[in-house]
Amino acid sequence: MKSHHNGSTIKMSKSNRALNIICYVVIGFFAVICLFPFLLMISSSFMTEKEIVSEGYKLFPKELSLAAYKYLLDNPTKLINAYKVTIITTVVGTVLGLIIMSMAGYVLNRKDFKYRNFFSFFIYFTTLFSGGLVPAYILNVKYLHLKDSLWAMILPGLISAWSIFLMRNFMKSIPDELYESAMMDGAGAFKIYRKIFMPLAIPSLATVGLFLALGYWNQWYSASLYIDTASKYPLQYYLQKMINQANIEALTSQGHFIDAETLPTQSVKMATAVLTTGPIILLYPFVQKYFVSGLTMGSVKG
Repeated sequence: MKSHHNGSTIKMSKSNRALNIICYVVIGFFAVICLFPFLLMISSSFMTEKEIVSEGYKLFPKELSLAAYKYLLDNPTKLINAYKVTIITTVVGTVLGLIIMSMAGYVLNRKDFKYRNFFSFFIYFTTLFSGGLVPAYILNVKYLHLKDSLWAMILPGLISAWSIFLMRNFMKSIPDELYESAMMDGAGAFKIYRKIFMPLAIPSLATVGLFLALGYWNQWYSASLYIDTASKYPLQYYLQKMINQANIEALTSQGHFIDAETLPTQSVKMATAVLTTGPIILLYPFVQKYFVSGLTMGSVKG
């Protein structure tokens, strides 16, 4: 009986080991598929313009060239300033957005808030209908006076109805006993929000914060509408203008057509992608550990 049990255990361990190997192979395969575009982007940014034009983008270029990065870093002061503007808008917008939307989710989930259904419908209604570009431009420029201001890139993306509902739904997973015990101890609404909700809401805050940060980091359209001063250009808009400038210079120089292979018009696009995606990719490892639910388990005593 004992030997039979040991034999079944060995068979089970072998089957589990085989299943683990298959899972690792499949996950590794998909990881390679996901990494391939990034590796191609990095390698193509070091290719010569002649090789890209003649042979296309390749994972292993014949000759390495820094022409694209030299072109983008021709004026490092402007690039550093663009990074600074993007970092400021991303940090300020993400922090303010998390504070406002977490407060909204907290209030909309409170059962003692009389008008929570009305405001929930009001917020949901904005996901179905929008005023459009022209009213938004008039509001931001004529009434809020945000023309050529960094706030024009921060305020429009500060609040998301989807993120508010995500916060509210997360609040439902927090036991009501926590609030009741806190109120019995004399804690006010804001203290409950700050002392109880915020520490337990780290997973939802990390998720919404990552979405907010990605939105602010990648934005360029708001800058094209509202920003006139070159020193206030965010990174994405500045690099887009650099790409357009490279394309124009590749066609003509002071009225005389030049060889298209003398300027890195194609490789500069890949170098631009490397410079813009690199920093935000490095942020994910610090955030992904919070993408875990169940932090409220054990927070309520039996």
